[in-house]
Amino acid sequence: MLPFLVIAVLSAVAQFFLPWWSIALVAFGVCFWRSRTGWRAFGNGFLGIAVVWFVYALIIHLQTGGILTGRMAELLFKTKTPVLLLLITPLIGGLVGGLAGLAGRQVRAVFAGKP
Repeated sequence: MLPFLVIAVLSAVAQFFLPWWSIALVAFGVCFWRSRTGWRAFGNGFLGIAVVWFVYALIIHLQTGGILTGRMAELLFKTKTPVLLLLITPLIGGLVGGLAGLAGRQVRAVFAGKP
């Protein structure tokens, strides 16, 4: 539970000051430091980033009255339903975070000499 919260909080703060890909650095670092298995590392990275990106997308959707998310969904998916965009956004962010977390855990295993 701790790595999930640390990834979520640090990535939310990092995205205010750094580029979007800073989430991968956060997930990598936290899972390098704290994860016990590869599955947990992937799960913590995925959920930590997916929750943050879903909350950000939902806030933007609510602040603009759905206009921005509707137009972006129409541009990207040729449909006017912003729900699809609100589901795809955390999936993409979660995959980035999950793979970065898994990479962090695997690099730690290489340095520790344990599989």
